[in-house]
Amino acid sequence: MADALHTIFLDYSAGTLRQMAGRIETCLSGLTEEQIWARGSENENAISNLVLHLSGNVRQWIVSGVGGRPDTRQRDAEFAARGGGGGAELVARLKGAVEEACGVLAEVTPERLSERIVVQNYDVTVMEAIYHVVEHFSGHTGQIIFATKMLTGMDLGFYRHLRDAAHGKKTP
Repeated sequence: MADALHTIFLDYSAGTLRQMAGRIETCLSGLTEEQIWARGSENENAISNLVLHLSGNVRQWIVSGVGGRPDTRQRDAEFAARGGGGGAELVARLKGAVEEACGVLAEVTPERLSERIVVQNYDVTVMEAIYHVVEHFSGHTGQIIFATKMLTGMDLGFYRHLRDAAHGKKTP
């Protein structure tokens, strides 16, 4: 039973990271480079900064923290950047980080989920680290979706199937 729960948790975590990265890709594909780097004020992050931040967070917490690879993250630089790439470059960076993390997740054993690790001076279990990343990634994805809708007025279509269900159609 523990093996089944372990597999369900890790597969769901990897699937959610991939799904959210895909939604961010959809957002970036509908924005200009100017929109991707736009800030309303110095107290706000541009969409690009959030993408850089997510890439760094995934690598630091899962690839380095869980996977044991060197931590090369420069967190302050993620927020300080004011330019330096368009949507395609940011998507490639994000998807690379997610796929690297998913590779690490595929190797996590049931026993490792309760192992303690230290990431950003937080003493957490491997399971807590994974859960943190998925939750964190989802939260910032919501911000990116909201900002994209505000900038473009687009219906991104992520929940179109629910609208159809309300009109008598069955959901998959």
